[in-house]
Amino acid sequence: MKNTMTIKNKRPTLQDVANLVGVTKMTVSRYLRDPGQVSAALQSKIAAAVEELGYIPNRAPDILSNAKSYAIGVLVPSLTNQVFAEVIRGIEKVTGPAGYQTMLAHYGYSAEVEEKNIASLLSYNVDAIILSESVHTERARKMLDTAGVPVVEIMDSVSPAIAQAVGFDNQAAAEAMTEQMIARGRRHIVYFAARMDARTHLRFTGYQQVMRKHGLEPRSIQTEEASSFSLGAGLLRQSLTQYPDADGIFCTNDDLAIGAIYECQRLGIQVPEQMAVAGFHGHDISQVMVPRLATVITPRERIGYVAAEQILQRLRGEPATEKVITLDVKIELGESI
Repeated sequence: MKNTMTIKNKRPTLQDVANLVGVTKMTVSRYLRDPGQVSAALQSKIAAAVEELGYIPNRAPDILSNAKSYAIGVLVPSLTNQVFAEVIRGIEKVTGPAGYQTMLAHYGYSAEVEEKNIASLLSYNVDAIILSESVHTERARKMLDTAGVPVVEIMDSVSPAIAQAVGFDNQAAAEAMTEQMIARGRRHIVYFAARMDARTHLRFTGYQQVMRKHGLEPRSIQTEEASSFSLGAGLLRQSLTQYPDADGIFCTNDDLAIGAIYECQRLGIQVPEQMAVAGFHGHDISQVMVPRLATVITPRERIGYVAAEQILQRLRGEPATEKVITLDVKIELGESI
């Protein structure tokens, strides 16, 4: 007896739909491309047949013939990072209504993995690509140039762009938060850095420059590990040993900052009286915790939305609005500094 669980059901074909309605395959194909190309009566019959059979259109021939795929490739460093979940939401608010699908791939902050995923997305003839990084391998850049599809890089509006960038100034944002911490009397601020991607380096540079401007010593604890609440707690414990006179912590993201605050509370260290803590990005939880986290609120969803708008504009044959679009951040002082 055959195990029916392992048998793949035969998918209904275009011919099956045509037979059920009593028309030619060409008529059904015309309807699927544009329902307005057939009569209203046929529209109803074909729609009913498609629903009854559970027909799934096969777009492979269009893709292979270099027709528009109506797909946009989106590369993000992580699918679990809330920052990029919000970016994707912003992208899909634009692409969905316009009839485009997003094809997501993540690269774990690795330029080599990003290169492989760019090759994979381009092999599916995506109409455009949105990248979350400004640093790429030479082969990745060459592939994008050869493909000739619109490309937008997001999250960073300072680094040189391949074609167009939508983001914010990471360094300036970090400078602004460091200034706020120093203005509140903090002199021994330690920077917590994780992943060590290009944006973390930009923020760290901003912190260092402001510390030196005020004659203060930049200090940091850096790790290649992925950010998490538990990592923030661990870095806080490490800083107490490595920098016992520390009176402030500036974290490269909110996950580290929230973990550091919880660890301070567990150890009986008062925030902000004994230890000021600031984060970066402005996750929702940061504004409802006690104390409310001081953080740089970044426009993640807006970045995705604007990047997708620019992509669709270029797909319509219109020139890019601007090569670099810089969106504003907000310094939220909260209650933790």
